Amino acid sequence: MKVSLADKLFYKIGEVSRITGLESYVLRYWETEFPLLHPKKGRGGQRVYMSKDIETVLKIKRMLYEEGFTISGARKQLAGRGGEKPSEKISPSSEMVLHRLRANLKELLTSMRSSDSAAGN
Repeated sequence: MKVSLADKLFYKIGEVSRITGLESYVLRYWETEFPLLHPKKGRGGQRVYMSKDIETVLKIKRMLYEEGFTISGARKQLAGRGGEKPSEKISPSSEMVLHRLRANLKELLTSMRSSDSAAGN
């Protein structure tokens, strides 16, 4: 059963648990680890998640469970400070291509500078 997050404005922690496939205690723990995840409290003191909170939970879940981030790395990634994923490390062949490209660009720049100075004389 696919749940559309546009169906409701607010979700209780049990509903978020069912939607995300995570236990409630995991959601409460993540609230302490990820400042970005901070659901409001309802009148009775119950956590009230909005669609954006559920999207954040799903993003954290994907980062931790599928992409191999640590909690610290995921926190940094969400805060926009890096937190490199293991799969995003540059492969040796990509590094070689980048090295060649950089060398070609330097050569082109040198060539352009020498032709500019020859034209100016």
